[in-house]
Amino acid sequence: MVNLAQVIRGLRAERSRAQKEVDRLEKAIAALGKLNGNPGRQGRRKETRKRRKLTAAARKRISQAQKARWAKLRQQKTAKA
Repeated sequence: MVNLAQVIRGLRAERSRAQKEVDRLEKAIAALGKLNGNPGRQGRRKETRKRRKLTAAARKRISQAQKARWAKLRQQKTAKA
């Protein structure tokens, strides 16, 4: 009968071999992705970029412009009805 410890050692060795194979494949995918100009899923890391902040005046202008668009659409709907 096979010793349980030997089975566990064998499974761990297989897991290690599989992990090395996955790492090798990830490196190959990353290298090919760089050649294509597309980093692919593995190459994408969450980039922290600075967000552009709008001034209060800019937000107000955008809000007023959108409200004007909505008012124009409401006028068109009432004119058709």
